[in-house]
Amino acid sequence: MGAQAVRVVGQLATLVVLARLLPPSAFGLLAMVAAVGLVLDLLKELGLSSATIQKANLTQAQVSALFWINAAAGSLLAVTLVLAAPLLAAFYGQPELAPVARWLALGFVMSGLTVQHWALLRRQMRFAAIAGLETTADYAGYATAIGLALAGEGYWALVAQRLVTPGVLMIGSWIVCRWRPARPAAAPELGDLLRYGASVTGSGLATAVARSFDQVMIGWLWGPAALGLYERTTRLLLLPINTINAPVYSAGMPALSRLVDQPERYRAMFRQIVQKLGLLTMPVFAVAALTSDWMVEILFGPSWTAAVPLAALFSVSAIFLPVLMSMGLLYMTQGRTAELLRATLIDAGLCLLAIVAGLPWGGVGVAAALAIAGLALRTPLSFWLATRHGPVRNIHVWRAIAPPASAALAAAVTVAFVRAVVPRNLSVESVTAVGAAASAVIVLVLLLWPETRREIRSAAHHAAILIRRRRAVLEP
Repeated sequence: MGAQAVRVVGQLATLVVLARLLPPSAFGLLAMVAAVGLVLDLLKELGLSSATIQKANLTQAQVSALFWINAAAGSLLAVTLVLAAPLLAAFYGQPELAPVARWLALGFVMSGLTVQHWALLRRQMRFAAIAGLETTADYAGYATAIGLALAGEGYWALVAQRLVTPGVLMIGSWIVCRWRPARPAAAPELGDLLRYGASVTGSGLATAVARSFDQVMIGWLWGPAALGLYERTTRLLLLPINTINAPVYSAGMPALSRLVDQPERYRAMFRQIVQKLGLLTMPVFAVAALTSDWMVEILFGPSWTAAVPLAALFSVSAIFLPVLMSMGLLYMTQGRTAELLRATLIDAGLCLLAIVAGLPWGGVGVAAALAIAGLALRTPLSFWLATRHGPVRNIHVWRAIAPPASAALAAAVTVAFVRAVVPRNLSVESVTAVGAAASAVIVLVLLLWPETRREIRSAAHHAAILIRRRRAVLEP
């Protein structure tokens, strides 16, 4: 989580700098390809990294076979994207997309060669190595993008960023993970692994289609400038979610998989995961939804004022998304991949319906429809579906998120009241007043819950242990 915080700082800084160096149309152009790439990326992985992490007894022959399958899938998808580049450019009516798509195809080759090494690092719970590699790769991409943007290379700065990051990850993962594949050959129980991966892939594809459909349609109907506003705002708000969820899945998958035969410990760990996710995100995004005008002005500048309603609506979605996404851990660690596919298809269908309903009103309409559908339908339905089987029940999830949800609601009411009495323009005094009032209310509400008081005491206890150990190491 510490490394993720470092990454978030770099991502936000890069997001802000590039938004001031490049026009929205540049980001929209890349988003047109990225929307397709999101779907292809899942086909490259085929769910086989999850199979590697989840399987209890894994052999060298099995990992080698999975490696060659991922490598072949990545290469095949790269060739497909190169051949489809002219069609993609014609669909959007943007000739510049063809060379962009051809260059981005290289990323699939590199990623295909990285999947199994990365999965093995996660299986071994080598989180320090994972965090170091991800942070290094991200910052290499940030530096490349900013340097090329300053040099006047326009959207090619964004293309280079999307190639440098997977390139550094590929090289780093092969250096850190000493495992090497054997020659291509069949392996025992390979069919079981492929079936597990196929279910995970089907679920991921449904999610990817739902996540990319809005950008595809906005780009097609409203053009690259409108898509650029939508994509940058989405990235600004969903970036912290993805950054937080990545280590949660990295730690949660192997840990919960080992507790699946111990219902009490499994339930307790999952409740802690969900509650901590909620504490990290729900109050923060509730405040962000009501201060979106300040957030956009500070980060993007006055030329991006059209993004203010988008930022507010995506902040509402960000309140529930991390907890909703964590439900996938229940399916995957319990081997319930068929149920995962069914639940994801239902969720994707709700997302697509919301997008279609909001499209006539552009990006703002889509964002509003997704926020309403997420709060009213997707979240409660996903909780119910995920907890129909296994040691975790629906009531356990609702109890886990009750403290952060109540803190988020109280913070939103407080911010709305304070903003009604302080000057609405961006100033140090106004921001300080809103921030202090929201922070105080969040802390007070959380202290009303016995379980969060226990968590605070536990965190303080562990912090004290770490400090004592640190002192013992430093003492001569």
